[in-house]
Amino acid sequence: MTFDYAKARETMVEQQIRPWEVLDPRVLGVLVRLPREAFVGERHRALAYADLELPLGHGETMLKPVLEGRALQALALDGDESVLEIGTGAGYLTACLGMLAREVVSIERHADLADAALARLQVQGVGNAEVLAADAFIWEPARQFDAICVTGAVDAVPSRFVQWLRPGGRMFIVHGRVPAMQAALLRNEVGGHRTESLFETELPYLVGAEPRPEFKF
Repeated sequence: MTFDYAKARETMVEQQIRPWEVLDPRVLGVLVRLPREAFVGERHRALAYADLELPLGHGETMLKPVLEGRALQALALDGDESVLEIGTGAGYLTACLGMLAREVVSIERHADLADAALARLQVQGVGNAEVLAADAFIWEPARQFDAICVTGAVDAVPSRFVQWLRPGGRMFIVHGRVPAMQAALLRNEVGGHRTESLFETELPYLVGAEPRPEFKF
């Protein structure tokens, strides 16, 4: 029996994404059109639309669909933005961002994941996304971005990430520590940045953004 991915995609949107208050029609349209199974390894393809984090290798995982939907909605892209994604992973969220923005630069610390993601993007015809093998805590862009999407958690928001935002730019990021980890939208405004908490969630930390060990005497 052939698995009906199109039906699974519609079910994901109606039973997972919408109930989590993702109602932006542009975001929903992308999630309905883009074949998520094309970004999932063969072993896990039947789980492409499940409410699960899927393994990618190197201990990395693909975000749950609901978290991807909320991140895309929070960034409120209108099609004219330059976007930085920190943590390419499978490239699915990269593709979604590319379909909603003018251009995407995505960085991934594992070169094999970066290469595989770029290949998937090319197959899907997403030509406005660039994938670079780079560590977010070493890499130095020669520019700023209108929006940043961070796909791993941080203990505290790194100042270098904020510096990469243009004035008026916004960043989706998950910060804090379990059990009080928060997804937030950070806005780079005149006089400093403002952070709006969106919802509680839990994500693995970006390498280099983990809490510092607490020394006990």
